[in-house]
Amino acid sequence: MATKLRRGLPPVHPGEILKEMFLEERNITITELAKGIGVDRSNLSGVINGKHGISPELAVKLSAAFDNSPQFWLNMQQAFDLFAAEQKVNRSRIKFYPAPTTRVKAGGKKRLTT
Repeated sequence: MATKLRRGLPPVHPGEILKEMFLEERNITITELAKGIGVDRSNLSGVINGKHGISPELAVKLSAAFDNSPQFWLNMQQAFDLFAAEQKVNRSRIKFYPAPTTRVKAGGKKRLTT
């Protein structure tokens, strides 16, 4: 089963959020932001264009630049990655391994049964 947000749409790549809600609203260029946070312009461009993900290090730098938390950026990346994985994995081909059951014997000691 695919994971979808409540509105029924897949999550947006965090690079798109970075572009539309942070760069465009502040009239900041990719080059300017890259210099300002100390990253390579081509790497930042890859994130903004959805070709690369947001690393923990980049999340820390973005959070310092825009006064939010690294978790904000990492949560978006994780939601995007998890959705992509759910689309890719065929769960019907995966063997299920149930947890063992336990029984309590007289005297209160637990024993695993199979």
